[in-house]
Amino acid sequence: MQPITDIAARLGIAEQHLIPHGRYKAKIAKEALAGGRPQPGKLVVVTGMTPTPAGEGKTTTAVGLVQGLGKLGRRAVVTLREPSLGPIFGIKGGGTGGGRAQAVPEDEINLHFTGDAHAVASAHNLLAALVDNAVYRGAASGLEASGIQWSRVTDASDRALRQVVTGLGGSGNSPLREARFDIIAASEIMAILALAADLDDLRQRLARTVVGLTPQDKPVTVGELGFTGPLLAVLRQAILPNLAQTLEGQGAIIHAGPFGNIAHGCSSVVGDRLGLAYADYVVTEAGFGADLGFEKFIHIKCRQSPDKSGRPSAAVLVASVRALKWHGGAARRDLERPDPKKVAAGGPNLAHHVGIVRGLGLPVVVAINRFSSDSPEEVAAARQIALDAGASDAVECTAFTHGGEGATALAEAVVRTAQGLVEPVWAYPLDAPVEEKVLALARQIYGADGVTWSAEARRRLRQFEEQGWGGLPICMAKTHLSISHDPALRNRPRGYTFAVTDIRASVGAGFLYPLAGRMETLPGLPTRPRGLDVDVDPEGSVIGLG
Repeated sequence: MQPITDIAARLGIAEQHLIPHGRYKAKIAKEALAGGRPQPGKLVVVTGMTPTPAGEGKTTTAVGLVQGLGKLGRRAVVTLREPSLGPIFGIKGGGTGGGRAQAVPEDEINLHFTGDAHAVASAHNLLAALVDNAVYRGAASGLEASGIQWSRVTDASDRALRQVVTGLGGSGNSPLREARFDIIAASEIMAILALAADLDDLRQRLARTVVGLTPQDKPVTVGELGFTGPLLAVLRQAILPNLAQTLEGQGAIIHAGPFGNIAHGCSSVVGDRLGLAYADYVVTEAGFGADLGFEKFIHIKCRQSPDKSGRPSAAVLVASVRALKWHGGAARRDLERPDPKKVAAGGPNLAHHVGIVRGLGLPVVVAINRFSSDSPEEVAAARQIALDAGASDAVECTAFTHGGEGATALAEAVVRTAQGLVEPVWAYPLDAPVEEKVLALARQIYGADGVTWSAEARRRLRQFEEQGWGGLPICMAKTHLSISHDPALRNRPRGYTFAVTDIRASVGAGFLYPLAGRMETLPGLPTRPRGLDVDVDPEGSVIGLG
């Protein structure tokens, strides 16, 4: 690794704008944004086909693409979400890429980094304590214990905390109420941090955050209770983006970490804006497949960006032969066995995701993340599927094995494709009724015939519309393992009805999030958690995060 001052200097970021956290990472002061060049770079968003248990390598491809652009002599930066400890020690493992295409220092980025996630958790739980205390003291603007909607958060995957009772032990510990824990990445404050344009915008979003409803269904906000100031004090450093580096010395701006299947799944607006002020190309990643992260990137992050510099120029859609075989019906144990027929059978999933990106107005390059078990015939079949679906190009990528050299062909395709800012084609207007917006997403993005709403979801929806929140964009909370709401439905489900079971409002973040199917906002641990592979070697280095 190189000193972070050297990484910043090559980007043109002045040393006085760095707030170092050790030698290899730093926060970047807000003044750096004004010091960038007047003509912003081009934004490229990386998404993927429907994830599988084998993993597709989206982050690896995003980092590799930046390294490939570096090989072409282009100044490039990758903007990524900060990893969440729950998935790291649960199912997913580390979130910094892999092989020779990684953001580093890997251990620090994955574990504590610069403390942003801890700041979000502290602010979130401070607000929970302040709200409970205000109700206990009778100073909560008519809010009662039964009307509190603000949860608490943890960064551990802990299913035992999904539903809890707080305030046990007598009146001195009240209010007694049913409550829940969410994971930090699902906190509304994390979503707010990712979408806030600056400190003043962060203040306004926190102030309008709703913590509960009175018996008369009147929303009670953070600003009304006078709690904005202490929350902002906890978060004032967290809003500053973080600079790290790739293995080949390009800048990596890693900031905020909202979940992709619950929140909007994208890194911060301020991180993208900073990268665009200093780099020719900014490669950003949207969580999970094009039906989740990419769709939310377009409808939420792009719409809320303060200027058109947040508009992308192109998309890269990551695919793999293994993922195609999985969606073609192959068992996990057979994914490394050559089977061109299964590749072809899984093609509709890839084609649908290409169609999502093109339908929302962006040209798309498909990156075929190459694994050693892939046969030439299978790779050729995957490429043809992508081209037939309308991709501008489909290119093999071996960044995991070869770093930037393995992604130069992908970089060349991106340079050819990303010619300028693209105005997205929205799937719905913001002023449409909420049910029409959800129906538009269900048909265009999820391939459903229609939508059903539970009685509780309809009741809440009427309540939200009466409060004037119907004009907010939709942030669908659904499984990432299927285009549909049912994780068991592989490939490209058709002829089904999309089921909305509940709906919640994140007024501070600026979206409504319907819940489709069964969605948990706090994951549980698997039979053998990935965290059992993590240890510290005799030299004090963390091992087993990959």
